Formats: sequence, C-alpha cells, structure tokens
Amino acid sequence: MSEPTPASSSSSATEPVPERPHTGHGFGRLLVAVYGLLALAATGRSILQIVEYFDRAPVPFLLSALAAVIYLVATIGLARGDRASVRLATIALTVELVGVLTVGVWSLADKGAFPEKTVWSHFGQGYGYVPLVLPLVGLWWIRRTARASAAADADVARSAH
Repeated sequence: MSEPTPASSSSSATEPVPERPHTGHGFGRLLVAVYGLLALAATGRSILQIVEYFDRAPVPFLLSALAAVIYLVATIGLARGDRASVRLATIALTVELVGVLTVGVWSLADKGAFPEKTVWSHFGQGYGYVPLVLPLVGLWWIRRTARASAAADADVARSAH
C-alpha cells in the first residue's frame, strides 16, 4: 500500500505556487551569459593592457579594468536575482551606462586621451557597441521583472483572501 502524497492528504486543494519572476530566468539567462562573456573579455583585455602597455594609456586601461569589475558585479547580481543583488546590479548598470556615455564622448572629443581602444572608448565600438546597448537592456529587464514580481505578489495576496 502506498503512502498518500502531501497534496492528496490535504483536505483542501491547493494550486501550485508559480515561480516568482527572476532576473536570471528566461531572457535573463541570455543577459547573464552576455554580461559574463563581456566580463571575461574586458578582464582579459584590461589585464593585458595594464601589464604590457600601461605606459601608453594608463587612465583608459584602468577604466577598462573598472568596466570589467562592473560587468562582473552586474553578471552576479542579475544571475542571483534576490532583492539586494538586483539593487547592486541596478547600480552597476547605471554606472556602466554613465561610464560608457562619458568615456564615449571623451574619446571622441579628445582622441589623444584614448590612443588605444578600450571597452568603453568610442561608445564600445571595439565590442560592436554592446557596452552601449547592454546597460539599457539590463535596466529594462530589471524593471520588467520587478513589475512581474509585483503583479505575482498581488495575485498571491488576492488568492489568499
């Protein structure tokens, strides 16, 4: 004789609780993968530039290293998806966007300041402009999943009453 399952032993039928929307699920997995790849590429490039060519352009190469750290923070924050991680990812993506816009304008206005290409110079041209577009997509995704989470929470609250 088999034992009753928890669902069958309950006197009231309960619906399965749907999984909460999460920044690392669905489209977010692709976003996390792209950020992870960009973090890896920017880290490798900045280490090489700092170790081998630092005297050519110290500030731009240090900015590339900063970008690599920001990409790593964004990757982890988006992948984890808890409230604190998403806040940290939001800050990282905002700093990234400000950084790529600032460095992009600076590298066009003062070509001598960026004698070597970096992650954010020329708005990320060397990376197919992904550094310019990615923070916008990431911030949109965070906003979208936050709205979906709020709607799911409201549905759960309504069904509890």
